[in-house]
Amino acid sequence: MATPIKEWSELEVRAVVRFLFLKGTKPSEIHKQIAETYGEGAMSRSRVYQWCTWFGEGRTSLGDEPKSGRPKTSTNEENTTRVDKLIRCDRRMKIREIALKLEIPKSAVHEIVHDTLGYRMVSARWVPKMLTEDHKLQRVENSQRLLQRCQQDNGDEDTTHIGVGPGGDFQANNNLFDNLITGDETWVHLNTPETKRDSITWKHPSSPVTKKFKVQRSAAKVMATVFWDVKGVILLDILPQGQCINAARYCSTLDGLKEAICRKRPGLLTRGVLLQHDNATPHSANLTQQWLQRYGWEILPHPAHSPDLAPSDFHLFGPLKRHLGGMAFETEDDLISELRNWFDNLDVDFFRVGINSLLSRW
Repeated sequence: MATPIKEWSELEVRAVVRFLFLKGTKPSEIHKQIAETYGEGAMSRSRVYQWCTWFGEGRTSLGDEPKSGRPKTSTNEENTTRVDKLIRCDRRMKIREIALKLEIPKSAVHEIVHDTLGYRMVSARWVPKMLTEDHKLQRVENSQRLLQRCQQDNGDEDTTHIGVGPGGDFQANNNLFDNLITGDETWVHLNTPETKRDSITWKHPSSPVTKKFKVQRSAAKVMATVFWDVKGVILLDILPQGQCINAARYCSTLDGLKEAICRKRPGLLTRGVLLQHDNATPHSANLTQQWLQRYGWEILPHPAHSPDLAPSDFHLFGPLKRHLGGMAFETEDDLISELRNWFDNLDVDFFRVGINSLLSRW
C-alpha cells in the first residue's frame, strides 16, 4: 500500500472524485481510493457521495457555491442580540428554527445559545396538582403557625429566629418532634422495575452500549401503612387482600399503633401523641376523629395536596421504592419480610433527619 500524499488541496481531491465518477466508478470505491491516496481525513464517505450526486446532476464547478443570507459583516454581538430576542419571544424555538429565521449557520446559533447566552433546554417540572390561591395561603398560614409553635416550645418570643445545626439543618430545642409520629399508606409491588436513573453505569467510549428492557410493574401488590418517628418505625401494617382502607380499617390500624407505642415508646402516651398524616378520606372521617378525641391525640395541621410537607412522601417512600427496584418476589410474605428487614436496618439518623427536615420545609 502506497504512502498517502501529505500535501493536497480540496480542489485537487474534488477533481479526482469527478474524474473517477465520470469513469463510472462507484462512490464507495471512490472513497476507498481517496483514503488510500490522500489519507482518511481527505474527504469523508458522506462527502464523497454528496459530490457524486452533484456531479450526476450536471455540476461542473469544483469550488464552493456562494452562500445566500446575511452578509458576513454582521458581528457576533449583533447575532447574539438577535438570537436572545427570538428566544425571549418563544422559549420553545429550536436551534434549527433560529438558524433558518436569522439565516446564520446552526453551529453559530448553537454556540451563541449555549456558550454565550448560557441557555439550557429543560422540561417543565411535573407536579401532581395545581394549587389554588386558597391552597397556597393555607400552606403559608399552617407553616407560620407551626414555626411559631416551635419557638414558643423553645421559650423564645422571637418567632423569626430558628437555630441552624451542623450541615445547615434547621433545628429547634423543643419537644414538638420528640412526640411527633407520622404515617401514610403506599402500594408496594411484588415486582418493581429498576428506574433508568438507578441503572446508569460508567463506560468507556469504546464500551458496548448497555441495553435495558422495559418492564412493567406487577399487578400483584400490597398496601403498606407505615408509622414512624425520630427513632424509627413504630408500626408496619399490611392491608389484607380483599379489604380496602376506610375509616373503620384505619381506626383498627390506629389501635395497633397505640399498642406498638406502649411497647416501643414507653411514656409517649402519657406525654401526649402528636400525629401527622395527610387529609385522605379515612384520616379525616368522623369515625377517625372520634377515635383521636377519645384518646387525646393531637393532629398536626397538614395543608391539602402537600406531599412535600409529609415526611413519608418526601423522605421514606422514595428510598424504599428505589431499594425494591429490580427485585421480584414470589409471594407476598417474601415481600413483607424484605420490607421489615429494610426498615430494621435503617440507621436512626435516617429517621431523625426526615422528621427534623419538616422545620426547614415549613
